[in-house]
Amino acid sequence: MIKIRIPATTANIGPGFDTLGLALNLYNEFIFQEIDEGFIVNGFEEEYNLNNNLVYTSMMKTFELIDHSPQGVKIDAKIDIPISRGLGSSASCVLAGVIGANEIGGSPLDEDDILRIATNIEGHPDNITPALFGGLAVSIMDEEKVIFNRIRVHKGIKFLALVPDFLLSTEESRSVLPKDTSFKDSLNNVSRVSLLISALSNGRFELLNQALKDKLHQPYRGSLIPDFFNILEKVEEFNGLGAYLSGAGPTIMCIIRDQDKDFVRDINKYLQGLKNKWEIKELSIDLKGSQVIRKGL
Repeated sequence: MIKIRIPATTANIGPGFDTLGLALNLYNEFIFQEIDEGFIVNGFEEEYNLNNNLVYTSMMKTFELIDHSPQGVKIDAKIDIPISRGLGSSASCVLAGVIGANEIGGSPLDEDDILRIATNIEGHPDNITPALFGGLAVSIMDEEKVIFNRIRVHKGIKFLALVPDFLLSTEESRSVLPKDTSFKDSLNNVSRVSLLISALSNGRFELLNQALKDKLHQPYRGSLIPDFFNILEKVEEFNGLGAYLSGAGPTIMCIIRDQDKDFVRDINKYLQGLKNKWEIKELSIDLKGSQVIRKGL
């Protein structure tokens, strides 16, 4: 039996579209066990049966790549990462399937192989990389190869996920993005992502509000999320360090100072007056990434 723990992730982080990702201390856990025959999944919502289950399909793809054919596998899941909310739930399932298959198959894959296979399944590395390695990561694709670098984040901040009671699929969120962007908007993001990385790494947190401003995806995706722009204004009014759309949304991620209790109180009071329900999750950075706990096979 093998237990695998995968952290949630928040991607894009304002101007770092499809490039920046950060692991958070919210987790999905999966237990894999070889059985005599068949494939069983437990702990998932009913709609995620075998053929629509990313853990299972990613596992089977990996078994094919490593040329391993188990007689059967049982997967038990404890899902704490909200689904379709922009917190890396799909990346966690993909990684669990790839890592689980690798462990069952005798571990022929190294971390670079796992990163490549999982990214190929997921389609982009911005959630996969931090979920696998932990921390803040910059990831780019060079043809089929993932090139990444982890960045140390200065201590003193925490992340507040505002998770609404409605879903937003990645497909819908991507459908509103423009096919072309202006030179001015592109320059905005290049300059601000540079400022963002430097501010996070050296503790210049007062710069985050400016550094998080995006022109490539949030102006378009925000229109799909009720009260999105109003909430961003309130974050600034309540002296938050900054806020951005987490991944493809609809979760809004706020960055605040570690000891800022007033912001949590004020934003919670404001959210309670909105039409939709919003849950607040206080999170910190996960530095360990995906973890495998062996319990014997």
